[in-house]
Amino acid sequence: MAYSSGMAGVLIGLALLGFWLFSLFDVVTTPEDEVRNVPKALWILIVVLIPLLGGLVWMARGRPRAPRATWPVPPGPGMPKGPDDDPDFLRDLDRRMRGDDLN
Repeated sequence: MAYSSGMAGVLIGLALLGFWLFSLFDVVTTPEDEVRNVPKALWILIVVLIPLLGGLVWMARGRPRAPRATWPVPPGPGMPKGPDDDPDFLRDLDRRMRGDDLN
């Protein structure tokens, strides 16, 4: 059983190493003008010198923000909003329900 507890420590260590490497690579590859709050060189030092906490702070405060998608533009005043608001659709539906459809 001692082996399994040692394995958990190794897995946690590998996960922390992976997170640290990801954070460091992310800081290094981020363009200088997109880095937030402090200069890029300082972010590199923070991530290198304080591995776990530095990476977490980089993710929360230093990474560039992803562009947000805009809300869908609502239809203009002359455009129907849905099929039930379209007069041509309603006329065709009424004709089909009465059995006047020539098809």
